[in-house]
Amino acid sequence: MHFTMENGSFALCAIFLELALCWAFAMFVDYTGESIGIVVESDLDRVRGTHTRDHLSSIYYYMFQDVHLTMVIGFGFLGTFLKRYGYSSAVPNLLIAAVTLQWATLCQGFFQMQRGKIHVSITNLLHADFATLTTFISFGAVLELTTPIQLIVMVICEVFIFAANEYISLDILKISDVGVSMLVHVFGAYFGLMVSCVLRNNRPEKESVCITLPTPDLFSVMGTIFLWLFWPTLNASLAQGDAQHRAVINTYYSLAASSVVTLAIGLSSFVDKKQQFFTVHIQNSTLAGGVAIGTAADMMIHPFGAIIVGSIAGLVSILGMVYLTVGSRINRKFGIRDPCGIHNLHGLSGLIAAFVGAIAAALATEKNYNYSLYRQFPARTPMGKTLDYWDLQYHVENVQPGVGRSALCQGAYQIAALGTTLAFAVVGGLVTGLILQLPFFNQAGRNAFTDDEP
Repeated sequence: MHFTMENGSFALCAIFLELALCWAFAMFVDYTGESIGIVVESDLDRVRGTHTRDHLSSIYYYMFQDVHLTMVIGFGFLGTFLKRYGYSSAVPNLLIAAVTLQWATLCQGFFQMQRGKIHVSITNLLHADFATLTTFISFGAVLELTTPIQLIVMVICEVFIFAANEYISLDILKISDVGVSMLVHVFGAYFGLMVSCVLRNNRPEKESVCITLPTPDLFSVMGTIFLWLFWPTLNASLAQGDAQHRAVINTYYSLAASSVVTLAIGLSSFVDKKQQFFTVHIQNSTLAGGVAIGTAADMMIHPFGAIIVGSIAGLVSILGMVYLTVGSRINRKFGIRDPCGIHNLHGLSGLIAAFVGAIAAALATEKNYNYSLYRQFPARTPMGKTLDYWDLQYHVENVQPGVGRSALCQGAYQIAALGTTLAFAVVGGLVTGLILQLPFFNQAGRNAFTDDEP
């Protein structure tokens, strides 16, 4: 792949960025106590509101390993079905990951600094991987619209906005989103679509969407299979105890249901009169169940509920691929491009996840969850120095005071977090797109980066 348009400027930009990141890490980043043999409260406990002081065991490394593999291989090959953009969709993912993993550590850590330092452990790497997933999703909407420098600038802007929304949702609104369907999938999809809308004049004359060759199809299916296999880990990696078991089980059944519905409808004349599969349908809709169950993955929705959610997600996603992709009236009117179908897999399925999570939170009771309810929804813990809190302390060790929310109130906060996420994504995407349109970003030779042919 030839970076003919910006050889010198891109190299200088990348090297300067890496030097800046190195300086920032030297000034602000250090190990946590777990990393140097001291048992302290982990970042995972702090962010999720559980204060158990469990020592980070090897299970977190295996979780990180699976999630990291999913990021690099699963999403790395997912977009290779496009005829002219196989290399150009896979290789920039490596660039995005390399930048985001470092930058996300700084941005997310900025909101959780202690005594001027960002303390990192394996759980921080997991959070950085989820930030990387956000940028991967957005990249699917701006494929062939950006130069390498523009892509780096977009990543820098997006990750900071993402970290701010994550802090507001988790630490201020105190919502539950263990599979990050709202915080990652909804945000990444609509952020990318808004950037695509602003950059619509950069789109090439020749469309490449859904024009496939056999080998790229096989690579993209391999990416889909990796994601399908490891999605339960993706949703369960930030959960604990019984909640982690539920997250794996619910995701497993939701993925299976969405796949059955997708393949059934994909073979019918309702979608295609020739009764032929499209790789893009399989890629997106078979994974939709994993996204749609994400927010409520660790909640008590029961296996049959997970199957219902997965079936609805598969149906909505595959119909979205047919009627809401490139060429639809909506896309033509606003100039939005979505060559990888991120709206149908991540956007629509993420919205389903948000509402499912809100309903599950509003129906959660101590009868169903026992005392793990207050680990699941920390804001529902009674306020300190009250009779209810003292009674809870008798049954639950190391429980921290909450704000005493009711179930309905928690459900309302879940919906509020969805609104906040959409606002950050839409406004942030539009502003970032305008920044990328500034005249000093050289557009000459952009196709050498976004087209495999050169």
